[in-house]
Amino acid sequence: MSVVHRLTAGWLVDHLSFINQCGYEICDSFAYPGSVTLNTSVTSTRDCHATSTFAATSSSRDGPIPGPGDAIEREGKPAKTRYLFREEFFDVSKPHIAAAPEEQLWQGCPEVSLTEVKANSNREEHREGTKSGVGDSVASARKKRKRKCVFNQGELDALEYHSKVRKLIWEGTLHLVQEGLKSGFLHRTTTELSCRKNVVPGHIGCGLAELCEMAKQFPAVNESDHQAAHVLDDETSIPEQDLLSCVTENSSNCAKIVVLMGQKYLVPPKSSFLLSDISCLQPLLNYKKKYDVIVIDPPWENKSVKRSNRYSYLSSWQIKQIPVPALAAPNCLVVTWVTNRQKHLRFVKDELYPHWSVKTLAEWHWVKITRAGEFVLPLDSLHKKPYEVLVLGRVQGNVKEALRKSEDVLPIPEHKLIVSIPCSLHSHKPPLTAVLAEFIKPDVERLELFARNLQPGWTSWGNEVLKFQHMEYFTLLQNEN
Repeated sequence: MSVVHRLTAGWLVDHLSFINQCGYEICDSFAYPGSVTLNTSVTSTRDCHATSTFAATSSSRDGPIPGPGDAIEREGKPAKTRYLFREEFFDVSKPHIAAAPEEQLWQGCPEVSLTEVKANSNREEHREGTKSGVGDSVASARKKRKRKCVFNQGELDALEYHSKVRKLIWEGTLHLVQEGLKSGFLHRTTTELSCRKNVVPGHIGCGLAELCEMAKQFPAVNESDHQAAHVLDDETSIPEQDLLSCVTENSSNCAKIVVLMGQKYLVPPKSSFLLSDISCLQPLLNYKKKYDVIVIDPPWENKSVKRSNRYSYLSSWQIKQIPVPALAAPNCLVVTWVTNRQKHLRFVKDELYPHWSVKTLAEWHWVKITRAGEFVLPLDSLHKKPYEVLVLGRVQGNVKEALRKSEDVLPIPEHKLIVSIPCSLHSHKPPLTAVLAEFIKPDVERLELFARNLQPGWTSWGNEVLKFQHMEYFTLLQNEN
């Protein structure tokens, strides 16, 4: 299970285990003795492990070494190979910035005022500055001292919010971490993974977003003659126009490997996806499904994104145009990821949800920890926090239908924590399937918007929806015949 521990405060989640829970196992393929063949079906299995082991390097005198997605078969016997997500992407053994001894999670959560939170933030800023080891000039030192005394309104709003939630986050995280240490899931003394040097670059140039831009130049598709979904079969290569003009569906019990622009991607069983940008959402509407759960991870606008040019962002106005009301079933549970900017949190609660006829029910927090159970950043850090916010709400509408759908499910609690070791790949959020299970009926339709990976039982949409399904993020294990 991806939920390692469940307490009143929330859940300790194993993100890596969730990815590998479906299992990806190639089987039932035969070949002549000594041959090497490509198999496109990957059977899902529940016999999975939370960690991965790197496969031994294979060699062949008579042909090339097979890469990810290639099943190796010898002497007419079907070889079983399993794919696991690379463990080193979850090797967060130390905090990005170490907290002061008095601010360690284990020291308890002292009652502090907003003024003291500001002071803690300034101390953390000083540690971050001195950590670089770069000597400051007298002028820059004066500028830093002056800066520490002045907070802009956005920072003041963030500090005020933080002062209200810090005790809940600190104490809840401590309880979950203690359980994780008792069970052995977390370890106070950690060792570096031996495969750490083999990390695949975090950015794989698969050009998904660029492809979505190019798709705008494709000839218009006659919707009356065009299918709403493309069902994957044993053919791995998908024409780009087909992929971008309708939902791609894997309705089988096996995962599939698809090839797009020469790149291989794993598609889990019972999943579907649409690769497009926000201007090309019509194929998702043509799919004619109504969803009982919609998870949204918008590309929020902020200074860091603008500076890094890591990905394109959307304005608040553009986010409001997402047709959630047309996609949502009655009483749909809507979950939106929000950065720590209070401007965005207020926008979701005061403008976005009312615009979509969604009633805000709760704010949850995702808390990021190391394998040793420490916050990845000091809790009172000014610029970055070791947590992110989720805003949960339900679509308002037909009262009778809402009451029927709420039978046998628990009401959404006002505050919960999702504590996990974060993936080092940018914006790879923890799974919500298991933590939301008790608040929704089983086997409901689920949709993720702005997704960067796929999940069994979900429809996923985004202009990088296959990003973390790239074969280079997985390792291929050779199992016994």
